[in-house]
Amino acid sequence: MHLNWQTREMTLKIVYYGPALSGKTTNLQAIHQLADGKSTGRLMTLDTKDDRTLFFDLLPVFFQTANGFKIKLKLFTVPGQVFHNATRRVVLQGADAVAFIADSQIVESKNNNESFKNLRENLEANGIGWNDIPVVIQFNKRDMPNARTDAEIDEMEKRGGTTIYRAVAIRGDGVMETLFGLLSKTWTNPKYDLEKKFGLKQAEFVDNIRKSLIAKEASVGAV
Repeated sequence: MHLNWQTREMTLKIVYYGPALSGKTTNLQAIHQLADGKSTGRLMTLDTKDDRTLFFDLLPVFFQTANGFKIKLKLFTVPGQVFHNATRRVVLQGADAVAFIADSQIVESKNNNESFKNLRENLEANGIGWNDIPVVIQFNKRDMPNARTDAEIDEMEKRGGTTIYRAVAIRGDGVMETLFGLLSKTWTNPKYDLEKKFGLKQAEFVDNIRKSLIAKEASVGAV
């Protein structure tokens, strides 16, 4: 988290992590498409033959609090391919919260598990304790015929203790819910103590983000 008291601006860095082609980039594309264009910056993407996003996407979102403080969100994705691990570690530096995007297809279980383990390792390498950073999980591709059942995901959430959201990111389903859920956890994280710093309640913070972002309730055709 970067605080600039002189310009009265706070920047939160949100990183979307997960295995290759799980839907990280599609989440950001969906958010960008659903968001009010006045509140968002340019969505930058670099596609390669090896992975959909080699470096990251950057989506700045701005809104102003009642006390005149500007809050900026920067949303990043990391490359999912194993050989891009050094890049993933760099992108994680300075992260304030993480959305882990898992693939709901049963055949992708091993990739999900390996990527989740890799997330914990890279957080540790960056000096970020697992209990010190807000994390939510999104199980994407719920529309796939070989997807895990809701009951299986409920059991995972109960066993793991991390909030899980369900999504079909290519349609925009569950995308905003995942983001807002993560922002709620971020605002109430004792490490940041943002409510005390800004005098802004969690519900008020999320509601302001929602009003700033959502321009329309439309289906999303991101690819």
